[in-house]
Amino acid sequence: MSIDDVVAIANSALYLIIKTSAPVLLVSLIIGLVISIFQTVTSIQEQTLTFVPKILGVFVAIMLLGHWMLNEMADFMTGLWSNFSFYVK
Repeated sequence: MSIDDVVAIANSALYLIIKTSAPVLLVSLIIGLVISIFQTVTSIQEQTLTFVPKILGVFVAIMLLGHWMLNEMADFMTGLWSNFSFYVK
């Protein structure tokens, strides 16, 4: 196993992390932006106002996308373990 193989595996792992975490992070970002605009319009200066909507939004996003996220991670790990004999050489 060469350094190029290790770099390719690390590259694939980082891409998978970005691909699976992006939807949940985008939901959190959008909810935070909407709450921030609401706070600006209504002049509410409560810092903890965004926590509950963000937690609920992330929970719903994980409920809806969790199956896809776990399938992507399982496919990646299956690919790694199926090529394990190649990596040991």
